[in-house]
Amino acid sequence: MANLETPAAPAAPGRGRRRSLLVKTGAWAAVYLVVLALTETGVINAYLQATLVTICVNIILAVSLNLVTGFTGQFSLGHAGFMAVGAYATGLITMSIPTVWGFVLGLVVGCVLAALIGFLIGLPTLRLRGDYLAIATLGMAEIIRVLLLNFNFTNGAAGLSGIPQFVNWSWLFVLTAGTVVLITNFLHSRQGRDCISVREDEIAAESIGVDSTRAKTLAFTVGAFFGALAGGVYASYFYFIKPDLFGFMQSINILVIVVLGGLGSISGSIIAAVLLAMVSTLLQPFPEVRMILYSLVLVVLMIFRPQGLMGSKELSISLFSRLLPKRATSAAATKDAS
Repeated sequence: MANLETPAAPAAPGRGRRRSLLVKTGAWAAVYLVVLALTETGVINAYLQATLVTICVNIILAVSLNLVTGFTGQFSLGHAGFMAVGAYATGLITMSIPTVWGFVLGLVVGCVLAALIGFLIGLPTLRLRGDYLAIATLGMAEIIRVLLLNFNFTNGAAGLSGIPQFVNWSWLFVLTAGTVVLITNFLHSRQGRDCISVREDEIAAESIGVDSTRAKTLAFTVGAFFGALAGGVYASYFYFIKPDLFGFMQSINILVIVVLGGLGSISGSIIAAVLLAMVSTLLQPFPEVRMILYSLVLVVLMIFRPQGLMGSKELSISLFSRLLPKRATSAAATKDAS
């Protein structure tokens, strides 16, 4: 008589999602509390706080650009332009209304204005592809920079100084974690899946009813919104901005973080932003060769991980669970061999 075994019941998807949500919430809370404690006790000094702000700004920039370039497949070099819009809007409004509500109003106005610019410019230019789109977005960013240089109310090349500082660790955490959570949820929505389908095969996506132009424009608009948010945070903490800070090299720096972390990986963008900031900080004592060593580190990483640190994968409980048994198996095999 055949030995019939009852198949194992599949894990309930709802319970898995709840466990994943609890783990992520716990991780975010742990990061917030640890950094808050280190800041309050003085372990994180002013220099490290500036590095921390740079990391958070880069995370917001990289995650929002990854939505456009990594998940939607649109090669954009204009992210620094949106950052400039957010920085100047926040700076000007905060200097006129030096209160927390003025800071919030500046962030909102900057983000909405950048999203509107992204929509108006993205609608015609996103019909382009590849290098042509990159050139068009680069031109847009340069137009924004040149306008900031020539407007009287932006103080031209001298920029804005003395911007009231309202950004602290709590603001940084809320804005950075909020950006990551909102963009992740957007990617899990129907609109986000439309963006990913456009990246995979635009013709096939259109054949099943996906409006590729709408999907690309939406991704571009959302990316511009959060790019401006990063600019507002930067302006409020460092209290000095000028048009040269938002030039071509800034767009390249953001793109380097996205590519290094992995196109199509939110976790990769976060890891790359932290890693590059740490490398840059460690090389501060060597100003003569800092940029050479920084570039060398990037070249080595790209040689051994051309797909980026995370590829298109995300850090998750399932990823760790797949890795741990392999390590246990290899350890057992090594023990048996010995």
